Amino acid sequence: MSNELIIKDLHISVQGNQIIKGLTVSVKPGEVHALMGPNGSGKSTLAYGLMGHPSYDIDSGEVIFNGVDVLELEPNERAKLGLFLAFQYPTVIPGVSLANFLRSAVSAVRSTDTNGSDDTELIPMREFRKELREKMDQLGMDDSFARRYLNDGFSGGEKKRAEILQLAMLEPKIAVLDETDSGLDIDAVRIVGESVNSLVGPELGVFIITHYPRLLDYIRPQFVHILLDGRIVESGGWELTQILEEEGYDPIKEKHGIAEVVQQN
Repeated sequence: MSNELIIKDLHISVQGNQIIKGLTVSVKPGEVHALMGPNGSGKSTLAYGLMGHPSYDIDSGEVIFNGVDVLELEPNERAKLGLFLAFQYPTVIPGVSLANFLRSAVSAVRSTDTNGSDDTELIPMREFRKELREKMDQLGMDDSFARRYLNDGFSGGEKKRAEILQLAMLEPKIAVLDETDSGLDIDAVRIVGESVNSLVGPELGVFIITHYPRLLDYIRPQFVHILLDGRIVESGGWELTQILEEEGYDPIKEKHGIAEVVQQN
């Protein structure tokens, strides 16, 4: 199916230590999947591996997106293809406004140039400002937010909202949200959750990585997967989040004979 992300028997290592140990899952446009697991189960390793972080080694397996072998592409090529990663810990870039960063990023993703060169032609300013204003209105964000330096002095919630604005502007086909709720208070989780929910639609597939069910109160997934020790051990619907809320991960670990999880994300 067009724009479907298909992951087959994926194995990923970090510094010689295998973290993802045979993971299989697929995400189609219009679907919302939640990947849940305790700290150290391999959630962030999967996210970084999918986007081509050089410190994460793909040992074996396949990642196919829109019929293309993703593992053969550079990170910028994966972004141009329609993959997006919202970081758990967004980078602070003093001196670069969020608006200028977004204009460069959107121009690069939409450009026919594939080498990610610095001389990529920028979207006309009038066109960009109009689109940015529309997206910020949709997300309930004040115009002044875009004039601030990227994540510089941002609260945890503001950093995550900046990530969601990037998601809105880049318009990917599949968005991987790596613990977007990490470090946020209840109000910030609600704001971020409602923002993501406003972007969910038939053209966007969302893969939410989290270990707390609270974000999923605002972004209701159709599919829930439980990751333990580098493998998806159970998949189901919303009812799995309720089980985790009531019982935690220990009963599932015991059921699958997993004594403890390697302390590596």
